[in-house]
Amino acid sequence: MYCPVECIVFDCDGVLLQSVDVKTRAFARLAQPFGDEARDMLLYFHARNGGVSRYEKFRWLLEEVLHCEAKPAVLNELGQRFGALVAEEILHCPLVEGAEAVLQRWHNVLPLYVCSGTPQEELRGILQARGLAPYFKAVYGTPPNKASLLRRIVAESALPPEAVLMVGDASTDRYAAQSVGTQFYGVGQELAGGDYPWSADLCALNAWLEQMSIEEML
Repeated sequence: MYCPVECIVFDCDGVLLQSVDVKTRAFARLAQPFGDEARDMLLYFHARNGGVSRYEKFRWLLEEVLHCEAKPAVLNELGQRFGALVAEEILHCPLVEGAEAVLQRWHNVLPLYVCSGTPQEELRGILQARGLAPYFKAVYGTPPNKASLLRRIVAESALPPEAVLMVGDASTDRYAAQSVGTQFYGVGQELAGGDYPWSADLCALNAWLEQMSIEEML
């Protein structure tokens, strides 16, 4: 039995914006000069670690695949090139279906946050440019990792963790919710079939939240 939700925390890529493919293409382009095998290994690692900072993914590529030192200057350059590759496309990609309805329904009703693996200033710029920033009480990106960010949001909200709902599309989001003790709502095919509420997009989230409110009153 779930507690009533008093705060909602959203991941960004794949939850608010249909931007997962945009970033996958950027990883492929940056890894291609190292060869097809390195590219494919990075894409597999990326797919298995949604929500993890791009810098950690590049560190893994350099150290575990290419067996070289992940120098800060190299990581910084790869990160900046990645940001440049996705910058224009991510400003025009569609919202996840149902996202606008969810934001409009709960804005000014519950505190809404964003907790993402995207670097914080870049994330805030994207949401501002997309006209989404006013919906949120605060927007948090990496560093630190997502579990630490979610823990910060729970503390800031002054609510018990079980009153907070994390909405995510990756195992990283689910792990963050489990480690902090919040509720979790899964979005997208990667998380289908778990022991938590789930839908392919956000079209069912409003109804689920409304039903939770009704059950609490009974």
